[in-house]
Amino acid sequence: MRSVSEDSQPSVHLEIRDLTMAYGSFVLQRDLNFTINRGDVFIIMGGSGCGKSTLLRHLVGLKDPAKGDVFYSGESFTESEPERRREILRGVGVTYQSGGLWSSMTLAENVGVPLGEYTDLTPREVSEVAGFKLALVGLRGFEDFYPSEISGGMQKRAGLARAIALDPEVLFFDEPSAGLDPISSRLLDDLILELRDSLGATIVIVTHELASIFAIGNNSVFLDAKTRTMIAQGDPKYLRDHAEHDDVRRFLRRGEEA
Repeated sequence: MRSVSEDSQPSVHLEIRDLTMAYGSFVLQRDLNFTINRGDVFIIMGGSGCGKSTLLRHLVGLKDPAKGDVFYSGESFTESEPERRREILRGVGVTYQSGGLWSSMTLAENVGVPLGEYTDLTPREVSEVAGFKLALVGLRGFEDFYPSEISGGMQKRAGLARAIALDPEVLFFDEPSAGLDPISSRLLDDLILELRDSLGATIVIVTHELASIFAIGNNSVFLDAKTRTMIAQGDPKYLRDHAEHDDVRRFLRRGEEA
């Protein structure tokens, strides 16, 4: 199994090396090379159809690359055996645009799913931990509610509670602010930062929302649909003013007065 020396890059949590994403003969993105450091709030950004969500699926093993590799803490995830992949993913939490909750389960039962699958906790202990995780995201007292009984913003927070059930080292978000009003979106951004700090986690977010990108992102990659590759990486605030490519600056300056 190939590896990367942790001594030479002690701060690197994930490394994406020579990654090509394709559906059959259609190449969506090629030659992606970037790193995500421990503690980053890393933004995957770009225009519609560039492959942002598909890249996230590659990072969590839902789709294998046509070429290239993904490394977690210097270890090849792509080349790992299924059992080892499962062990690596034990330290990963994922949230989806809709929250991804099971409609037939209460919020506590939803949060308890990964606890029941990956731990030896008793049902009572699972219930207690689920309640604690819901409290962390501001949903204390909603343990017995069903997803249909709460707002969209609360559903996203419940999805986040489930994602942090196992105290993950890496948290992935797919358009977390989609469908939220500006106030709810900002509250969610604040919550993401709080959880990053309390868990010591690395955060990876797919988003096109400028307010969130600038409020919480400290590193990023820009995927370009025209050239089908990445054309920028770095702090979004720096890229807004100094990116080499005009398309990156235009994307990050949307809405500014001429």
